[in-house]
Amino acid sequence: MKAAIITVAGISSRFNEGIPEQNKELKAIYPKEDREATLLHHLLEKCSFADRIAVVGGYRFDELKAYCEELEPEYRNKITLVENTHYSDLASGYSLYLGLAEVLREDVSEVLFIEGDLDVDDASFHAVVNAEKSVLTYTFEPIYANKAVVLYQNADGEYRYAFNSSHGLLSIDEPFSCILNSGQTWKFTDVDALRKANERFFAEDKGGTNLIIVRNYLELAPDVELVGLHRWTNCNTREDYRKIRKYWEDEK
Repeated sequence: MKAAIITVAGISSRFNEGIPEQNKELKAIYPKEDREATLLHHLLEKCSFADRIAVVGGYRFDELKAYCEELEPEYRNKITLVENTHYSDLASGYSLYLGLAEVLREDVSEVLFIEGDLDVDDASFHAVVNAEKSVLTYTFEPIYANKAVVLYQNADGEYRYAFNSSHGLLSIDEPFSCILNSGQTWKFTDVDALRKANERFFAEDKGGTNLIIVRNYLELAPDVELVGLHRWTNCNTREDYRKIRKYWEDEK
């Protein structure tokens, strides 16, 4: 069985910046009046290969639940909604931990994970899905320290990540042979290693980011494939959403 995890628990602070409280929205299901034009709907379409899809929410969870209950049966019947009640006091890793704990209850053969505020072109996404090995992704965007998650390969051939959660300058404290802009989309094919990586995260650093779970996994299962994402947009603001929607319209 194949599983996918989509995390949409965050408070959408930059997306709702300057918006009155009563008008703030969960960006994964924006705009509510056009249900098929949401980031989440497009990600569900891409994840239709999966037998089961865990959607991890937190902020405005009731709105997410209502949205998912009205989805087409082909998506609704695959979704398991998982509530992250620590969305405001723990980092992104806890959402991934909860999603993995849910899907790993069953006999899965592989797990694809994508952050819910991303839009990726179909061809690149399919390349991730169809890869035989575990997958680390990268984009062709410039690397800016205030917004990029850096994927690099160190002198021992190991893949590592660097990220500044305060959106300041980045430092890499070891020699590296290549450096890339992470696509924040992964596929894991060693389920035993994934389970151990998730358990280690909860035991040692459950307040950390999802990159810690990925790092734990890579230490146990380092045989991976790199896949480049040719069109990749991280939807931080409503202007980003308008750009993404224009891509969708142009691709029809």
